[in-house]
Amino acid sequence: MINHYSSRWYRSIETAIFALLACNTAYYIFVGTRGEALDSGAWLVLLLLFALEARSGEGFRDTGVAGAVRFARIAAAATVGMAAIQYIRDAEWLNATNIGLWIAVVVLLETELRHPEIIAHRRKWTASIALVLYSGLLLLVLVWLWQEAWLDAFDAALWLIAFAMIEMDVWGISGTRTPLPVSSGSADQAVMSGCGKS
Repeated sequence: MINHYSSRWYRSIETAIFALLACNTAYYIFVGTRGEALDSGAWLVLLLLFALEARSGEGFRDTGVAGAVRFARIAAAATVGMAAIQYIRDAEWLNATNIGLWIAVVVLLETELRHPEIIAHRRKWTASIALVLYSGLLLLVLVWLWQEAWLDAFDAALWLIAFAMIEMDVWGISGTRTPLPVSSGSADQAVMSGCGKS
């Protein structure tokens, strides 16, 4: 059973984070370079589409909207890929590393959403991969703080929180949806079956 009080609280925080990211994207559109605007806009589209699908769960796959969402996500991912190539060409290694880690996070999320049965059999591996990726992204936030690049650190921290919240939705930890299936006999089954319940 979902705890509706904690669910409302969670959604309020998620909405605030998304609003801050929208403001952040607007900043890059009006003040940043064209590349920064495209990069930030594409990530915002990816984030919103992943949030929609993570919140909707299994039923989403059977709707006609699912195909359109996937197409939009592919277009946004292609834009992100172009930004990654530009960062490498410009020798912006910190940004290139950041976008590389984020692309890996997107691949992981795609796998979690498209093939939950595979994830159910490899829960520990998936959790380990997610931990490594998100730890790497947190390390980049700390590097930007050390460099006193406050806007970059703030931007990176917001994205990190937003995608971590989507992971929580996918795994059912947020209490807002049913968790991913767990393979029978899995050591994680007892732990995850209680996630998202009051």
